[in-house]
Amino acid sequence: MALRHAVLAALLDGEYSGYQLTKIFDIGVSNFWYAAPQQLYAELTKLEADGLVTGREVVQRGRPNKRVYTVTEAGLGELAAFAATPAKPLLIRDDLAVKVHAVDLLDPAPVIEQLHDRAMEAAAKLEVFEQLLLRLRGELDEETFLRQAEHIGPYLSCLAGCRLERETRAWCLETARTLGERMARTGRETP
Repeated sequence: MALRHAVLAALLDGEYSGYQLTKIFDIGVSNFWYAAPQQLYAELTKLEADGLVTGREVVQRGRPNKRVYTVTEAGLGELAAFAATPAKPLLIRDDLAVKVHAVDLLDPAPVIEQLHDRAMEAAAKLEVFEQLLLRLRGELDEETFLRQAEHIGPYLSCLAGCRLERETRAWCLETARTLGERMARTGRETP
């Protein structure tokens, strides 16, 4: 997957400015793709040059004008071609997992502290995703929403984000506890 596909997917719900797109990425897309704001603006420029999105300038009073973007038919075709290609296996690059892997020969105290930090981050992200799920489905319960709603893709990807953050939090807390117990048995202080 390239950033272009994540941007096109995020723009499916309507017309957004680059700033609005960064907020969408911060909340709804962050569970499967990270991009810095500069990357998003550069990608929007490329997508427009390639005819995959159209942009138009919106004049604003008292503020700088903004450019808003929508997906074109060619952009939908690009997404359709992307969806038809086999998905690549999930790749995880996580520096904290590397630290845990090497912890037997390291001082575990800073790793334990980082595990607790990551658990808190995961809990905060989980809360945001759960609020997003509630907002997406409105008054409907999940089963009814999934059966009746016109658009369920963002909801389903948000569910994946919830599961990932729940598991991340659980793994971090369990790993920190295990390392703390081992430190206690060896007489070292735990954080």
